[in-house]
Amino acid sequence: MPTSRRGLAALPLLAATPAQAQPARDLAREERNRALVIEFYEAVFQRHDLGVAERLLGETYIQHNPRVPDGRDAFLAAFRRIFAANPQAHSRIVRSAADGDLVYLHVHARSNPGDRGRAIVDIFRVAEGRIVEHWDVVQEVPETSANTNTMF
Repeated sequence: MPTSRRGLAALPLLAATPAQAQPARDLAREERNRALVIEFYEAVFQRHDLGVAERLLGETYIQHNPRVPDGRDAFLAAFRRIFAANPQAHSRIVRSAADGDLVYLHVHARSNPGDRGRAIVDIFRVAEGRIVEHWDVVQEVPETSANTNTMF
């Protein structure tokens, strides 16, 4: 059944709404956050320098890895034990990115030089110049792969 012009005019018009304004990104702050997390990660997981962790972790550090307790002191105690048991442990940052107060690292971590290692994505939240929260996703590097792509 054809619609008359009058019938169309009776339909309510939907007002076009402007896209919600997104806050401007502070790229300089994001880069400072990324540099801070990289400084922390390289010191702790490449050189086993926990003094940097004491300086850069917030006291109320929130940990989402179920094997590491919350808090800066608990992080320090856990990694003192881990590094004592694995003195050759080493992590290499493959890539990094920042978005607001979050910093993302894609990492190849090994317990020793002969270990294939693990592919890890670490996510850190930075507040007031300190790392205050951490999430991670960990996947073992397999001996064989169903494709020719690397994990890194």
